[in-house]
Amino acid sequence: MTTQPKPSPRRSLLYVPGDSLRKVSKAAALPADTLILDLEDGVAANQKAAARATVVQALRELDFGHRERLIRINDVNGPLAQQDLAVTVEAQPDGYVVPKVQEGEDLLAVSHFLDEQEKLNGWPLGHIRLLAMIETGLGVMNLREIAQATPRLDALVFGAEDFAASVGAVRTREKWELFYARSAVVTAAGAYGLKAIDLVFVHLDDPDGLAAECTDGRHLGFIGKTVIHPAQIETANRIFAPSPTEVEAAQRLVAAFAEHQRAGAGAFAYEGKMVDMPVIRTAQRLLDRAAAVADGR
Repeated sequence: MTTQPKPSPRRSLLYVPGDSLRKVSKAAALPADTLILDLEDGVAANQKAAARATVVQALRELDFGHRERLIRINDVNGPLAQQDLAVTVEAQPDGYVVPKVQEGEDLLAVSHFLDEQEKLNGWPLGHIRLLAMIETGLGVMNLREIAQATPRLDALVFGAEDFAASVGAVRTREKWELFYARSAVVTAAGAYGLKAIDLVFVHLDDPDGLAAECTDGRHLGFIGKTVIHPAQIETANRIFAPSPTEVEAAQRLVAAFAEHQRAGAGAFAYEGKMVDMPVIRTAQRLLDRAAAVADGR
């Protein structure tokens, strides 16, 4: 059994191997905003069928509380994805993570399947969401098409390791080899009203590096981060949530703007800086984000 979650703020999205009920049970009590029950890279080839059954059992029997429950299927252009969907949809996850999306058609195939299942079962139409993983050069080049493929699409997730392999890049701590692709994902998400989720941090023994990468991702415009270990959750949750200081500053700024509007002023000087509408929109977005984090807990 599970409580229908509120919309997730998606600061932290934890991958959990779908073939281990023990690990899923443990993850259901962790403070991650979203759990991604993995049928793809986290599961050996000879355990795929067992993982599907385990994921269905977990979704039916475990209490996930407020956590968003997603399933990552296998490559939609491969032989396993259709089986993943056919077996697991009956457990009604909150959504599916579709890996290696390279064009809009990759999402449409999944969306059409979900349309049929929702109609057949009398479920609310469109309630199962999709998140598209952008992890190839072609996926980056087709972001405009992908972002508009289906109303079910809710977020773009950047996958760094597969992307680097697809373009022949050498992975570095500085991540300049990923800068264009990460920026493209954030830009497409912003243009089409989607959420942008950043890459996993693969170094498990480098908390300072994790914090720096989370900060870097937030500055770029990502709202959260995929994580691969429970120890990474707290850092992602903290950094991708507006701090009390930021919230207080944004509230003061919005209040000052309202006061100047009542006085008939447009742009105005505030704490040594000129303020106009783009600055106010940024402040309001931060307050909206803070409210979403508070509501999703």
